[in-house]
Amino acid sequence: MKKTTTLILVALFGAGVFGITSRGFSEDKKTEGKEKAASVESVATATFGAGCFWCVEEVFEQTPGVKTVVSGFMGGTPETSDYKVISRGGTDHAEVVQLTYDPEKVTFEKLLDVLFDSHDPTQLNRQGPDRGRHYRSVIFYHDDLQKMAGEKMIKALTDEKAFWGREIVTEVAEAMPFYEASEDHQDFAKRNPGHPYLENQLYPKLRKLEMEIPK
Repeated sequence: MKKTTTLILVALFGAGVFGITSRGFSEDKKTEGKEKAASVESVATATFGAGCFWCVEEVFEQTPGVKTVVSGFMGGTPETSDYKVISRGGTDHAEVVQLTYDPEKVTFEKLLDVLFDSHDPTQLNRQGPDRGRHYRSVIFYHDDLQKMAGEKMIKALTDEKAFWGREIVTEVAEAMPFYEASEDHQDFAKRNPGHPYLENQLYPKLRKLEMEIPK
């Protein structure tokens, strides 16, 4: 009796009565695997400080290969990660943008090119009219490769005397917790295209980089 039952079950499975033939099951798994692989995108994170994040944010939002850009703060403590508190100084935060990017479309080195082309890294704890350590030039690295790339870029620019021989004061520091700025600081340039600060500080940078000026 047991032998007969076993043979019947084998026959049913082999005929596909239960809809789970070995071939069909294998193909389904392969298809599922391909769909999962296609849905996984290559994403990396970078964090830069280069003065007021209103300007830095718009520059990187227009950089091909960059997926998202968020304005915020890095350094200091969560209790003092407030724009007004940070602006008074003494918290050790830096205004930064944290971005995600596709390393298959844009390299970290290219992002560093954009960073150094869009601000003056020889200004210590300031950028243009903005003063304070929270406006410092800084590369917060997320791994050793980013650290080495940042240090290598600074050395190369120094050797080339790229900034009229002036010392590059850009810090290269390990990434710390990121504190997102309030909603009114996100996409500031796109929401406030006529703001006088942007007219004087951001738009000249965008023209230099041949990027689009928000309207």
